[in-house]
Amino acid sequence: MAKEVVAILGGKGMLGTDVAETCKQRGFDARIFDLPEFDITDPEQIRRALDIAEMVVNCAAYTDVDGAEKQRDQAYKVNAEAVGWLGMLARRAKLWVLHIGTDFVFDGKADRPYVETDRPNPINEYGRSKLAGEQLLVESGCDNCIMRAQWTYGRSGKNFVTKLLDRARAAKMLKVIDDQIGSPTATTELAKVICKLLQRKPQGIFHFAADGYVSRYEMAKFIVSKLAMDVDVVPCKTSDYVSAAARPLNSRFDCSKIKALLNEPIEPWQGPLERFLGRI
Repeated sequence: MAKEVVAILGGKGMLGTDVAETCKQRGFDARIFDLPEFDITDPEQIRRALDIAEMVVNCAAYTDVDGAEKQRDQAYKVNAEAVGWLGMLARRAKLWVLHIGTDFVFDGKADRPYVETDRPNPINEYGRSKLAGEQLLVESGCDNCIMRAQWTYGRSGKNFVTKLLDRARAAKMLKVIDDQIGSPTATTELAKVICKLLQRKPQGIFHFAADGYVSRYEMAKFIVSKLAMDVDVVPCKTSDYVSAAARPLNSRFDCSKIKALLNEPIEPWQGPLERFLGRI
Protein backbone atom coordinates (compact mmCIF):
# COMPACT_ATOMS: atom_id res chain seq x y z
CA MET A 1 0.00 0.00 0.00
CA ALA A 2 1.39 3.41 -1.01
CA LYS A 3 2.34 5.78 1.80
CA GLU A 4 0.44 9.06 2.05
CA VAL A 5 2.63 11.98 0.98
CA VAL A 6 2.83 14.80 3.54
CA ALA A 7 4.42 18.11 2.52
CA ILE A 8 6.08 19.61 5.61
CA LEU A 9 6.67 23.31 5.05
CA GLY A 10 9.41 24.59 7.35
CA GLY A 11 10.60 21.02 7.73
CA LYS A 12 14.13 21.96 8.83
CA GLY A 13 13.04 24.13 11.75
CA MET A 14 12.70 23.19 15.42
CA LEU A 15 9.20 21.75 15.12
CA GLY A 16 9.42 20.71 11.47
CA THR A 17 12.44 18.48 12.10
CA ASP A 18 10.56 16.45 14.71
CA VAL A 19 7.38 16.38 12.62
CA ALA A 20 9.28 14.99 9.63
CA GLU A 21 11.01 12.35 11.74
CA THR A 22 7.83 11.29 13.51
CA CYS A 23 5.85 11.17 10.26
CA LYS A 24 8.39 8.80 8.77
CA GLN A 25 8.24 6.61 11.88
CA ARG A 26 4.43 6.50 11.61
CA GLY A 27 4.45 5.36 7.99
CA PHE A 28 3.94 8.64 6.11
CA ASP A 29 6.03 9.71 3.12
CA ALA A 30 7.32 13.00 4.56
CA ARG A 31 8.61 15.55 2.04
CA ILE A 32 10.56 18.46 3.53
CA PHE A 33 10.35 21.99 2.14
CA ASP A 34 12.42 24.77 3.70
CA LEU A 35 14.99 27.47 3.10
CA PRO A 36 17.20 27.90 1.17
CA GLU A 37 15.67 25.63 -1.49
CA PHE A 38 12.06 26.52 -0.68
CA ASP A 39 10.62 29.97 0.04
CA ILE A 40 7.09 29.94 1.43
CA THR A 41 6.55 33.56 0.37
CA ASP A 42 6.71 32.46 -3.31
CA PRO A 43 3.26 31.20 -4.44
CA GLU A 44 4.76 29.27 -7.34
CA GLN A 45 7.04 27.34 -4.99
CA ILE A 46 4.05 26.56 -2.75
CA ARG A 47 2.12 25.28 -5.79
CA ARG A 48 4.98 22.98 -6.79
CA ALA A 49 5.17 21.59 -3.25
CA LEU A 50 1.43 20.90 -3.23
CA ASP A 51 1.65 19.15 -6.61
CA ILE A 52 3.33 16.15 -4.98
CA ALA A 53 1.40 16.19 -1.70
CA GLU A 54 -1.75 14.56 -0.38
CA MET A 55 -1.83 16.78 2.73
CA VAL A 56 0.20 19.64 4.16
CA VAL A 57 1.69 20.57 7.54
CA ASN A 58 2.78 24.20 7.75
CA CYS A 59 5.50 24.64 10.38
CA ALA A 60 7.08 27.58 8.54
CA ALA A 61 6.95 30.86 10.44
CA TYR A 62 8.75 34.09 11.22
CA THR A 63 9.28 33.54 14.96
CA ASP A 64 11.54 36.41 16.08
CA VAL A 65 9.04 38.09 18.39
CA ASP A 66 11.12 41.21 19.04
CA GLY A 67 12.41 41.31 15.46
CA ALA A 68 8.85 41.43 14.13
CA GLU A 69 8.39 44.88 15.67
CA LYS A 70 10.98 46.27 13.24
CA GLN A 71 10.58 43.75 10.42
CA ARG A 72 6.80 43.89 10.35
CA ASP A 73 6.56 43.48 6.57
CA GLN A 74 8.68 40.32 6.57
CA ALA A 75 6.72 38.85 9.49
CA TYR A 76 3.46 39.44 7.63
CA LYS A 77 4.82 38.00 4.38
CA VAL A 78 5.72 34.72 6.09
CA ASN A 79 3.07 34.43 8.79
CA ALA A 80 0.08 35.90 6.96
CA GLU A 81 0.36 36.43 3.19
CA ALA A 82 2.09 33.11 2.56
CA VAL A 83 -0.52 31.26 4.62
CA GLY A 84 -3.24 32.91 2.57
CA TRP A 85 -1.60 31.71 -0.64
CA LEU A 86 -1.20 28.25 0.87
CA GLY A 87 -4.90 28.14 1.65
CA MET A 88 -6.00 29.26 -1.81
CA LEU A 89 -3.69 26.82 -3.58
CA ALA A 90 -4.69 23.97 -1.24
CA ARG A 91 -8.36 24.65 -1.96
CA ARG A 92 -7.72 24.38 -5.70
CA ALA A 93 -5.78 21.16 -5.18
CA LYS A 94 -8.41 19.83 -2.72
CA LEU A 95 -5.77 19.30 -0.02
CA TRP A 96 -6.20 19.42 3.77
CA VAL A 97 -3.82 21.78 5.60
CA LEU A 98 -2.64 21.56 9.21
CA HIS A 99 -1.29 24.98 10.25
CA ILE A 100 0.63 25.70 13.46
CA GLY A 101 -0.59 28.70 15.43
CA THR A 102 0.48 30.33 18.68
CA ASP A 103 -0.66 31.50 22.11
CA PHE A 104 0.49 35.00 21.08
CA VAL A 105 -2.85 35.58 19.34
CA PHE A 106 -4.17 36.34 22.86
CA ASP A 107 -3.38 39.32 25.09
CA GLY A 108 -2.75 37.17 28.18
CA LYS A 109 -5.15 39.15 30.36
CA ALA A 110 -7.70 36.38 31.00
CA ASP A 111 -7.90 34.96 34.51
CA ARG A 112 -8.36 31.39 33.22
CA PRO A 113 -6.96 29.10 30.50
CA TYR A 114 -7.86 30.09 26.94
CA VAL A 115 -10.33 28.03 24.90
CA GLU A 116 -10.48 27.96 21.11
CA THR A 117 -13.56 30.20 20.96
CA ASP A 118 -11.99 33.03 22.99
CA ARG A 119 -11.61 36.23 21.01
CA PRO A 120 -8.00 36.83 19.96
CA ASN A 121 -6.37 40.16 20.84
CA PRO A 122 -2.63 40.06 20.06
CA ILE A 123 -0.41 42.65 21.73
CA ASN A 124 2.62 42.53 19.42
CA GLU A 125 3.36 42.39 15.69
CA TYR A 126 4.31 38.71 15.78
CA GLY A 127 0.94 37.81 17.30
CA ARG A 128 -0.91 40.06 14.87
CA SER A 129 0.85 38.48 11.89
CA LYS A 130 0.07 34.96 13.13
CA LEU A 131 -3.59 35.84 13.70
CA ALA A 132 -3.80 37.33 10.21
CA GLY A 133 -2.44 34.04 8.85
CA GLU A 134 -5.13 32.06 10.66
CA GLN A 135 -7.83 34.35 9.28
CA LEU A 136 -6.52 34.19 5.70
CA LEU A 137 -6.32 30.39 5.86
CA VAL A 138 -9.93 30.11 7.00
CA GLU A 139 -11.09 32.69 4.43
CA SER A 140 -9.41 30.70 1.63
CA GLY A 141 -12.05 28.02 2.01
CA CYS A 142 -9.60 25.10 2.05
CA ASP A 143 -10.03 22.13 4.38
CA ASN A 144 -7.91 23.11 7.35
CA CYS A 145 -7.00 22.57 10.96
CA ILE A 146 -5.19 25.18 13.06
CA MET A 147 -3.29 23.84 16.05
CA ARG A 148 -2.12 26.56 18.40
CA ALA A 149 0.99 25.65 20.39
CA GLN A 150 3.01 27.45 23.07
CA TRP A 151 6.32 27.54 24.93
CA THR A 152 7.86 25.02 22.55
CA TYR A 153 11.37 23.64 22.87
CA GLY A 154 13.31 21.10 20.83
CA ARG A 155 16.78 20.00 19.83
CA SER A 156 16.87 21.72 16.42
CA GLY A 157 16.57 25.39 17.33
CA LYS A 158 16.93 28.13 19.89
CA ASN A 159 14.30 28.22 22.62
CA PHE A 160 13.84 29.18 26.27
CA VAL A 161 15.55 26.00 27.52
CA THR A 162 18.68 26.29 25.37
CA LYS A 163 18.98 30.04 26.00
CA LEU A 164 18.61 29.49 29.75
CA LEU A 165 21.33 26.83 29.74
CA ASP A 166 23.67 29.14 27.80
CA ARG A 167 23.11 31.82 30.44
CA ALA A 168 23.50 29.35 33.31
CA ARG A 169 26.89 28.19 32.01
CA ALA A 170 28.12 31.78 31.93
CA ALA A 171 26.78 33.11 35.24
CA LYS A 172 26.16 32.03 38.82
CA MET A 173 22.92 33.97 39.12
CA LEU A 174 19.95 34.14 36.75
CA LYS A 175 17.00 36.50 36.93
CA VAL A 176 13.93 34.81 35.45
CA ILE A 177 10.41 36.17 35.00
CA ASP A 178 7.83 34.74 37.39
CA ASP A 179 4.64 36.42 36.11
CA GLN A 180 4.43 34.70 32.70
CA ILE A 181 2.51 31.43 33.06
CA GLY A 182 2.18 28.66 30.49
CA SER A 183 2.99 25.06 29.63
CA PRO A 184 6.49 24.05 28.41
CA THR A 185 5.78 21.87 25.38
CA ALA A 186 8.28 19.56 23.68
CA THR A 187 8.27 19.56 19.88
CA THR A 188 8.52 15.76 20.04
CA GLU A 189 5.14 15.68 21.83
CA LEU A 190 3.65 18.14 19.34
CA ALA A 191 4.89 15.99 16.47
CA LYS A 192 3.14 12.90 17.87
CA VAL A 193 -0.15 14.76 18.07
CA ILE A 194 0.29 16.20 14.57
CA CYS A 195 0.67 12.67 13.20
CA LYS A 196 -2.56 11.64 14.93
CA LEU A 197 -4.33 14.62 13.39
CA LEU A 198 -3.01 13.65 9.95
CA GLN A 199 -4.88 10.37 10.31
CA ARG A 200 -8.15 12.11 11.28
CA LYS A 201 -7.99 15.35 9.24
CA PRO A 202 -10.21 17.34 11.62
CA GLN A 203 -11.49 20.85 10.83
CA GLY A 204 -11.20 23.92 13.02
CA ILE A 205 -8.96 25.27 15.77
CA PHE A 206 -7.37 23.18 18.52
CA HIS A 207 -5.18 24.18 21.46
CA PHE A 208 -2.33 21.87 22.41
CA ALA A 209 0.23 22.17 25.20
CA ALA A 210 1.72 19.88 27.81
CA ASP A 211 -0.49 19.27 30.83
CA GLY A 212 -0.10 21.61 33.81
CA TYR A 213 1.00 25.22 34.16
CA VAL A 214 4.20 26.82 35.42
CA SER A 215 5.95 30.19 35.46
CA ARG A 216 9.16 30.80 33.53
CA TYR A 217 10.88 31.14 36.91
CA GLU A 218 9.58 27.78 38.17
CA MET A 219 10.52 26.19 34.86
CA ALA A 220 14.07 27.55 35.20
CA LYS A 221 14.35 26.22 38.75
CA PHE A 222 13.21 22.79 37.52
CA ILE A 223 15.87 22.78 34.77
CA VAL A 224 18.70 23.89 37.06
CA SER A 225 17.68 21.35 39.70
CA LYS A 226 17.46 18.42 37.27
CA LEU A 227 20.91 19.20 35.87
CA ALA A 228 22.36 19.86 39.35
CA MET A 229 23.78 23.19 38.21
CA ASP A 230 25.37 25.52 40.75
CA VAL A 231 23.24 28.50 39.76
CA ASP A 232 21.02 30.76 41.84
CA VAL A 233 17.67 31.44 40.13
CA VAL A 234 16.06 34.72 41.23
CA PRO A 235 12.49 35.79 40.34
CA CYS A 236 11.69 39.07 38.60
CA LYS A 237 8.78 40.63 36.73
CA THR A 238 8.15 41.10 33.02
CA SER A 239 8.09 44.84 33.68
CA ASP A 240 11.72 44.60 34.87
CA TYR A 241 12.82 43.80 31.31
CA VAL A 242 12.89 46.21 28.40
CA SER A 243 11.97 44.43 25.16
CA ALA A 244 10.74 45.57 21.77
CA ALA A 245 7.61 43.40 21.92
CA ALA A 246 5.09 43.00 24.72
CA ARG A 247 4.49 39.44 25.97
CA PRO A 248 1.22 37.90 27.22
CA LEU A 249 1.40 37.05 30.93
CA ASN A 250 -1.19 34.28 30.75
CA SER A 251 -0.45 31.72 28.03
CA ARG A 252 -2.45 28.90 29.61
CA PHE A 253 -4.44 26.73 27.20
CA ASP A 254 -7.54 24.68 27.91
CA CYS A 255 -6.83 21.54 25.87
CA SER A 256 -10.15 19.77 26.50
CA LYS A 257 -11.14 19.89 22.82
CA ILE A 258 -8.07 18.08 21.49
CA LYS A 259 -8.11 15.61 24.40
CA ALA A 260 -11.71 14.71 23.48
CA LEU A 261 -10.75 14.28 19.82
CA LEU A 262 -7.75 12.05 20.59
CA ASN A 263 -9.54 10.36 23.50
CA GLU A 264 -6.37 10.23 25.56
CA PRO A 265 -4.68 12.29 28.30
CA ILE A 266 -1.82 14.71 27.70
CA GLU A 267 1.42 14.07 29.60
CA PRO A 268 2.39 16.65 32.26
CA TRP A 269 5.16 19.04 31.20
CA GLN A 270 7.76 17.67 33.64
CA GLY A 271 8.25 14.28 31.91
CA PRO A 272 9.09 15.45 28.37
CA LEU A 273 11.29 18.27 29.72
CA GLU A 274 13.27 15.89 31.93
CA ARG A 275 13.79 13.54 28.96
CA PHE A 276 14.91 16.48 26.81
CA LEU A 277 17.43 17.57 29.43
CA GLY A 278 18.77 14.02 29.56
CA ARG A 279 19.56 14.15 25.83
CA ILE A 280 21.35 17.49 25.59
